[in-house]
Amino acid sequence: MSRQIYRVLSEKIVSFQLKPFEALSEVSIAGELGVSRTPTREALLRLSDIGLVEVLPQRGTFVTPLREADLERSQFLREAIETSLLKRVIELGRHEPLAQRLGIEISIQETCARIGEMERFYASDEAFHALIAESAGFAHIQSEIDRAKIHMDRFRHLMVNGVDDMALVLDQHKAIALAVSSGDLAGSVEALQFHLRRVLKLTEAAKETFPQYFAKAPKKRLVR
Repeated sequence: MSRQIYRVLSEKIVSFQLKPFEALSEVSIAGELGVSRTPTREALLRLSDIGLVEVLPQRGTFVTPLREADLERSQFLREAIETSLLKRVIELGRHEPLAQRLGIEISIQETCARIGEMERFYASDEAFHALIAESAGFAHIQSEIDRAKIHMDRFRHLMVNGVDDMALVLDQHKAIALAVSSGDLAGSVEALQFHLRRVLKLTEAAKETFPQYFAKAPKKRLVR
């Protein structure tokens, strides 16, 4: 039960149905979901462990604001895992079947971009990257990747609202697939790294567009 509550709440936080700084009540959540307070409390503790909520003594539980440090750590972990998986795919000679499957997702993304289906586009984006783990023979590791990239997912959902560019994402996916199809190990890894680091370049634009969602920088003390 706590896992189900965790999943529901994490999806709401990542998709900004529950917004940064928003107060969370065990009683309200339990009542809304029709569950007891014990699994609700356990779910909130799990969310706290991965940095999606903050439990402040004497104040309550709140949705964590966006922090660049969380994004950078999340991106670093995801890149380390996915590039290692991609290297394994190519070293095992499985790059051609992977490239074909990536091409199918790219076709889906082209259609979604043309008709403006953002959510469907990003669902295909998730499938695109999951194919790398699957082709490496480690489909089960996707849950670890999902945990590692949770803060990237928050930023991605925020950026969908006016900051991100589907055409640019699509071009980068095509570059990855092209390098993979030829078995170019260095080129494939470089294209994937460039793509995964894209989110870091959009941070300033996101802060300017949605400043209310970001943690405020601590004030510097003047040294006399």
